[in-house]
Amino acid sequence: MRRFQVASDEEIKNGETTDVYFTRTKEILEKEGLSDLRVTAEVTTGSLPRSWEWGILAGVEEAAHLIEGVPLDVHSFPEGTLFHSSDLEGVREPVMVLEGRYLDFCLYETPLLGFLCQASGITTMAARVRRAAGKKTLLSFGIRRAHPALAPMIDRSCYIGGFDEVSSIVGARLLGKDPAGTMPHSLIIAMGDQVKAWKSFNKHMPKKVPRIALVDTYYDEKTESIMAAEALGKDLYGVRLDTPSSRRGNFAEIIREVRWELDSRGYNHVKIFVSGGLNDESVADLSLAGADGFGVGTSVSNAPSIDFALDIVEADGKPVAKRGKLGGRKMVWRCDDCLIEEVTGGAATGPKCPKCGGKMVELLAPLLSKGRLSKALPSADHIRENVVGQLGRLGAS
Repeated sequence: MRRFQVASDEEIKNGETTDVYFTRTKEILEKEGLSDLRVTAEVTTGSLPRSWEWGILAGVEEAAHLIEGVPLDVHSFPEGTLFHSSDLEGVREPVMVLEGRYLDFCLYETPLLGFLCQASGITTMAARVRRAAGKKTLLSFGIRRAHPALAPMIDRSCYIGGFDEVSSIVGARLLGKDPAGTMPHSLIIAMGDQVKAWKSFNKHMPKKVPRIALVDTYYDEKTESIMAAEALGKDLYGVRLDTPSSRRGNFAEIIREVRWELDSRGYNHVKIFVSGGLNDESVADLSLAGADGFGVGTSVSNAPSIDFALDIVEADGKPVAKRGKLGGRKMVWRCDDCLIEEVTGGAATGPKCPKCGGKMVELLAPLLSKGRLSKALPSADHIRENVVGQLGRLGAS
């Protein structure tokens, strides 16, 4: 009996998580003598959730491992690429292109899109929060709002989207990082006294763990912040405000009040972290109020998926497409300075940027050649650096 409702690596790789109509399509094409039909298929989206102007492509690494070993040629935007649903002329941007026998990959359409859609949604939301927070600290707190099997994917997506640290043990390990977090209310409640809990945390935790006291369990945040500062003194790194919505009122004013009271008592070194129902909009507001860091959870782990679709656009070398899609192989060009894309036919040469007049470069890079990785996949740190760099150029454009 299966204990957890998750597919194994083998079930995913064997195409057992596909929609059944693809197995029926495979059977019919085989019986009709179309096993060798070669196609070009592209992954696009017609729009982005919540009227987002841009997205961040993620899930490419898992997609590559899914179809690795299948005799296909695959080109893709590099993982972490900032993209738009369509170029300035309204042409949808293919973020990934697959070429080969259709029967070799038709069973992979469902899991391939699943990898790209959900990870891209989380990474995009994380990048939006990163942009709102500026250079302030971001902690990924979202794994408790999703199936535990997804914890590594959620934490990785948040990290490459610009977050500084992640909370899950397995997610951090796969990133080569130490997991980060503060303390739960349950510690304070179990000990029956917040000061005793803070002091015990300080006593027993390794020195490398920042002493961040949770300050809203029993009393007013201002009162508990002062209590924590007096109890731990120079050892106190920060306080975390996780104020429930029923007591929150004006959260920005609470932060300003706590900051004032700490500073007036000489505890200028104590940082203020906030958590609880945060998103890109509230992070921007609370950052201005003086918060030094944010624990962001549900808005990233439950971010809307990006609705990618996979469509055949060439069959036997001839342009084909269903209604609403453009047939034929395409190329996507981008000005890396202006972050503007242009989609052209496959035989076109690189255009000039319509904004700055500079040279545009090809964005679809080789990912797999005849089923083998074209080059080593980038590290999460490299992807994160690229995402943050693009966000910086986005802000300047």
